Amino acid sequence: MKRRDFITKAATGVAGAGAIAAGCSSPDSGDQVPSVQTKKNVTWRLASSFSRSLDTIYGAAEVLAERVSALTGGRFRIRAYPGGELVPALEVLGAVQTGTVQMGHSASYYYDGKNPAFAFDTCVPFGLTARMLNGWFYYGGGLDLTRELFADFNIINFPGGNTGVQMGGWFRREINSLDDLKGLTMRIPGLGGKVMDRLGVNVQLISGGEIFPALERGAIDATEWAGPYDDEKLGFHKIVQNYYYPGWWEPGPGLSFYVNRNAWDTLPTDYQEALTSAAAEANVGMMAKYDAQNPPALQRLLAEGVSLRPFARDILEAARSESFNILEDFAAADAQYRKIFDSFVEFRRAAYRWMGTAELAFQDFAFRSAT
Repeated sequence: MKRRDFITKAATGVAGAGAIAAGCSSPDSGDQVPSVQTKKNVTWRLASSFSRSLDTIYGAAEVLAERVSALTGGRFRIRAYPGGELVPALEVLGAVQTGTVQMGHSASYYYDGKNPAFAFDTCVPFGLTARMLNGWFYYGGGLDLTRELFADFNIINFPGGNTGVQMGGWFRREINSLDDLKGLTMRIPGLGGKVMDRLGVNVQLISGGEIFPALERGAIDATEWAGPYDDEKLGFHKIVQNYYYPGWWEPGPGLSFYVNRNAWDTLPTDYQEALTSAAAEANVGMMAKYDAQNPPALQRLLAEGVSLRPFARDILEAARSESFNILEDFAAADAQYRKIFDSFVEFRRAAYRWMGTAELAFQDFAFRSAT
């Protein structure tokens, strides 16, 4: 699918689906628009990587399902299932690829073992913020490039939400320098995990539902997840209270909806448009919801005695250096990775220059002076 103005497309999908549901005729012609009642009933299953208790991340799948049903007069229904209910949380991509389910909702960097370039569909360390990532996907060629990648897995991907820049995670003890990281066992996925490994951390990849018990029994010394709202729900502050920032490995991690290509091809065009529109709404809505939820959640955590701590400068500098080395190594080894990487870097360079001018100057003054 070629690059398109997704806002226009979303509006077109909504209007088109509404007209079909009403079974109305065009005021300028005698042609009757076919009623949705003539369309076939379609029921899909969507496997999420996330638990139902993480209502904002998991909720994006429910938003998509509700909108698809509304836009098609209830003829196209998608039922979302939380992680582990249909397939294990970290096996969603494979389930969609094989057609075990028609759709999935996950973070693509969980599957970088299948192809390292999947990281660009979610985030890379010191990469793009949520706004920048949407810009690259919808208008910078990113969606076209990642769809070429997913085509090898019989999948069409759609941006499916973003948490915004994340926190740096929870640590049993204070981390005051690069040396303090060495020997820690930490739950952290994606390229962030690879960077931490190079910095001397023992990296673990476990699903969200497994983190609390692992932290509780001492199997891990530290963990990252998202931001205050979700971290509070998962209860990490009940065990450890050193809360670090920023999550340099996840400046704007995007979630994705996966659609099995064969299932997609069987859909009527207006159902495809409804799904496209619903995915765009769920994508943008997640970030807006987190922006409303995280501020009060942070205040609640602080009231519980949580200590906010910034990462030391030497940690950030070493992490950035290793991040760029890893990205360059992957790009040198694979032509497809290089193609995506070059587009990503070019977009990032321009975005950083722009955001680092007006946006940063405003934020530096206004945020620091806020009462």
